[in-house]
Amino acid sequence: MVKVMLVTPDYHSGVVESAGRWPHIGFVYIAGELRKRGFDVIIYDAMSKGHDLVRITEEIKKIKPDVVATTAFTASMPAAAELLYRAKKCHPGVVTVIGGIHPTFMYEEVLNGHPFIDYVVRYEGEYTMPELLEAHFGQRPLAEVKGIAYRLNGQVVVTELRPYIEDLDALVPAWDLLDWEDYTFYVYPGSRLGIISTSRGCQHDCGFCSQHKFWQRTWRARSVESVTSEIEHLVKEYGVEIFFISDEYPTADRERWEKILDWLIDKQLGAMFLIETRVDDIIRDEDIMHKYRQAGIIHIYVGIEATSQENLDIFNKGIVADDSKRALDIIHAHGIVSETSFVLGIPQETKASIKRTLETAIRYNPDFAHFLLLAPWPYADMYKDLKQYIVTTDYARYNLVEPVIKPARMTTDELFMQILKCYQKFYFGKIAEWATLKDGFKKRYAIQSMKAIMENSFLKEHVLKLGSIPKSVEKLLKTWVS
Repeated sequence: MVKVMLVTPDYHSGVVESAGRWPHIGFVYIAGELRKRGFDVIIYDAMSKGHDLVRITEEIKKIKPDVVATTAFTASMPAAAELLYRAKKCHPGVVTVIGGIHPTFMYEEVLNGHPFIDYVVRYEGEYTMPELLEAHFGQRPLAEVKGIAYRLNGQVVVTELRPYIEDLDALVPAWDLLDWEDYTFYVYPGSRLGIISTSRGCQHDCGFCSQHKFWQRTWRARSVESVTSEIEHLVKEYGVEIFFISDEYPTADRERWEKILDWLIDKQLGAMFLIETRVDDIIRDEDIMHKYRQAGIIHIYVGIEATSQENLDIFNKGIVADDSKRALDIIHAHGIVSETSFVLGIPQETKASIKRTLETAIRYNPDFAHFLLLAPWPYADMYKDLKQYIVTTDYARYNLVEPVIKPARMTTDELFMQILKCYQKFYFGKIAEWATLKDGFKKRYAIQSMKAIMENSFLKEHVLKLGSIPKSVEKLLKTWVS
């Protein structure tokens, strides 16, 4: 039996991961389909385990897989490539495969620049991966496998694209292959964090985003019955207490979404949910927002990205600036934690424009805010317009934290320092606000979140650059983090 090892790369940026550790849902789905076709599958979530390349290499040597596969977005591409290089070096006969959004679009660059990578799986991998391996091991012609790229006689060959999976309910995720003790939400110490996908895709076309290109502005959903039965299964079988709903846009179909909420309210499983959605959907759902909270949704991320209408239009957000504050107010009115991000670092950026964004962020008053630096993915719509301002081609720095673009009137060091000051001013104000909160749930959530930020965020290594901490804030932090 062919042994397939699905490995997450040793990649850490200190942004999203500061909140917790959750399973790689793509691997769970691909593993399920591989197992259906008779492959022996191992999911090795090295990233969540905190294993470095030395430890990953040791595990590969010990397991001796026939195939090592990994995944990459742009910032994790160097780490993913190094993983496959190590795999090929310690087992020259191993088949190496990479998938994910960056290789999907940059397959020629990936294959031409990394001779130790044998195959690229493009777009969805559940049906492509088993067919690819069957072809490699002689059961079908390689050229007939849709959705792959590979080298033949020194030239890159790309096959016909595979249509998107029509029936998402037919997929059988391999939840039993996970080491569940690895997954937790730091805001609730000792909790078990799961992840589910209720739909795929997004029909919007935000200029900096990669998801609409990956899904070609399509949206497909699982049935209510499929979603709800999976939630119940994960709660009862694996003790999942908190769910991260990984969809780009779970609320797109209001009728379907409300049925899921109603089911959760009726079942009262005691689970909590973290979701991401759009500003306009929150406004649309104001009349049923009480159902969100009753269903266990405790945290909502909405992508605001910009505070001026001019920049919203540049980013193709498709929303009105004033709606962002209204959406956050609706979330707060129902006792739900809000989170958002503001994208900075466009070529026209100045200290004054950053100051205006910060002032507006403080006025909007989300519970948590990220001040992210624009990272022009090499396949994004806006890449060609930004190319002249790009100062590095090191993809590891395309992490939304380090400057990749140099604005016309700022140095990259000045830009980065301004971002740090945004975090400083925003969160010093929030800490003082949190100390007076009367809502016990939100106060506890805020304190535990600050602990997680201080212990796991990229800000931890930069906090000394921000200068002295006000005595009142320092006192509160010492009380909370001790």
